[in-house]
Amino acid sequence: MADACIRTVVEAIHSSPTQAVLYFSGGASLALGWLISVPGASNTVLESVVPYSRMSMIQLLGKVPAKYCSLQTAEEMALLAYNRALKLSTPGHPVLGVGLTGSLASTRPKLGDHRFHLSTRTSDRYWASTVTLSKGLRTREQEEKVSSCLLLKAIAIACKVPATFDSELVESEVPDECERLFSEDEQLEQLINGQICFKVYPFSSDTSNEDRKIILPGSFNPLHDGHLKLLEVATSICGSGYPCFELSAVNADKPPLSVSQIKDRVNQFEKVGKSVIISNQPFFYKKAELFPGSAFIIGADTLARLINPKYYDGDYNKMVQILTGCKNTGCTFLVGGRNVDGVFKVLEDFDIPEVLRDMFVSIPADKFRMDISSTEIRKRSGM
Repeated sequence: MADACIRTVVEAIHSSPTQAVLYFSGGASLALGWLISVPGASNTVLESVVPYSRMSMIQLLGKVPAKYCSLQTAEEMALLAYNRALKLSTPGHPVLGVGLTGSLASTRPKLGDHRFHLSTRTSDRYWASTVTLSKGLRTREQEEKVSSCLLLKAIAIACKVPATFDSELVESEVPDECERLFSEDEQLEQLINGQICFKVYPFSSDTSNEDRKIILPGSFNPLHDGHLKLLEVATSICGSGYPCFELSAVNADKPPLSVSQIKDRVNQFEKVGKSVIISNQPFFYKKAELFPGSAFIIGADTLARLINPKYYDGDYNKMVQILTGCKNTGCTFLVGGRNVDGVFKVLEDFDIPEVLRDMFVSIPADKFRMDISSTEIRKRSGM
């Protein structure tokens, strides 16, 4: 009966749109088996990592933790998993990061408690729990099952599906839980300060399950018909992919956008039913790391800056090295014609280094040409 209940919960998790990354160490090993043994696991599990050794945990966290088995470590694992899930997920799907670290029964008696710490993170919710198990009550295998049951329950709750099976805790084993919900303003503050890497507003009615994104980056101050037409043309050239706009909250040479500025610009996309991603990366080589395999749409004016060694400390080889890194992520650049220093230019007018040429694709001028810019629109309207 217990196995049937667990399977029912796993089936419900896989039927939900949530996609997850799981990081766990020192417990809950059965949960992964339950998740991937039921058909539909690829709908849910994007990645699972078990940083079991000390060095593996240090590399995952990017530091030596104060305590390997602690609530803080579980919280940090969950946040890292959430950001990883954002990068791996299909655009528009809710994502979940899960972190668990435990110290369960071992071959030698433990001086400390048998315990585990569990945390989950979604866009608008943080949840954590510490469970101290009664020493000597269970074998290691039984403690694994208890921790796995509670991990599965936590995933189910985050996926907003019921979890009705018994976790097998005794009366004295009361989980110490805490929860915090985040408003949209708080989520954007977390993005600006770098806690989360990006936030997706899936306003488009496009229900494509394409992992590849077709991204038009910009400041969109304001969004205009040229932007909409350019994305449409680029999407037709790509043939398949998830078309969206991308706005960086952080600028290379200006102060970050405020939360109210971001919300005002996001509102433009909601009105026209187009999806937009808010990121915190102003540089293309960093965008390529955030959105590997994507097609970025840029104008010839942006291309001129992208391949100008001036922006790479005047070092041509550094420019080639950084852009080769972009290429190695599987990213491509679709280049539309734009006025550059008063002259209309297209991709073919630029001297692209040989090693990088196949990363750039031309958008023919007969398919798209619009000389109006957001700057000109602001000047005309007195903004």
